[in-house]
Amino acid sequence: MTGQDWIEKDFYAVLGVAKDADAATIKKAYRKLARQLHPDQNPGDAKAEARFKDIGEAYAVLSDPEQRQQYDQLRAMAGGARFTAGGRGAGGTAGFEDVFGGMFGGGANGPGGRVRYSTGGAGGAGFEDILGGLFGGAGGFGAARGPQRGTDLTATTTLPFRTAVEGSTISLSVEGRTVNARIPAGVRDGQKIRLRGKGRPGDAGAPAGDLVITVHVEPHPVFSIDGDNLRVTVPVAFDEAALGATIDVPTLDGSTVRVKVPAGTPSGRTLRVKGKGVTTSRHTGDLLVSVQVVVPQKLSGAAKEAVQAFGIATSGQDVRADLMAQARR
Repeated sequence: MTGQDWIEKDFYAVLGVAKDADAATIKKAYRKLARQLHPDQNPGDAKAEARFKDIGEAYAVLSDPEQRQQYDQLRAMAGGARFTAGGRGAGGTAGFEDVFGGMFGGGANGPGGRVRYSTGGAGGAGFEDILGGLFGGAGGFGAARGPQRGTDLTATTTLPFRTAVEGSTISLSVEGRTVNARIPAGVRDGQKIRLRGKGRPGDAGAPAGDLVITVHVEPHPVFSIDGDNLRVTVPVAFDEAALGATIDVPTLDGSTVRVKVPAGTPSGRTLRVKGKGVTTSRHTGDLLVSVQVVVPQKLSGAAKEAVQAFGIATSGQDVRADLMAQARR
């Protein structure tokens, strides 16, 4: 998008918000319009598709504080007028001589005189110099001066679960060169890692861009990562949960740890084993053990009689009493 586009398009009007609208209002307006104008909701409607693109363009600028500030400054300086190569046309559109002439009182040629805007030279600042100084060379008003920093590059990698937990150094092929990247222990699925200076090289004397790596982690059949902790779900028998027991729980390193299940432990309760989680440069997390009480699918005759006897012995207890009481609130 060029600076001319910013001058011509009123992004606030596109989104239907006031010029002093806060970020939340702008976001809310965009989401509402995006739902209404999305191509999936308006198949074959070219006007809706064009409007959908317009609101996306407007939101991209107004949702970015830095771009919004530049946009507001440019339109305030231009007075909402269109920059054209000529003077006053039949349509009443002001050229940039008119806009800047108004700003500087008619220029060096006196009241009502024409102001000449050169594209540079030893005689003073040109048009690109004025806007380039205001916006740092952005917005389509000429290239920024001096060597340019290299652009950022992106890459993706998929790691086995154990490698993600323990951390590793991997090699990636980036535009024909090999980049070694250190993946920290405990990296999460979808996490982005930025490698400074590993992107595309810059101009002579300018720094290279960055390499942003998106990490995908293969799921594990038993464990999952929760911050610096590991989670595991362990089945326990009904009698172990009811009477209490000490059980063996697997750890990621292949060993087991003894965990005490208190009497009366319900299904879903989480027990914590200190120091058996993810080891990072800061500390070592814990192993979070979720208890899952197993209900037998088939019972022998003796087991069935025992369960029936248990039901008779505990028939005075209403396990749903609290639920019913809270439902009446």
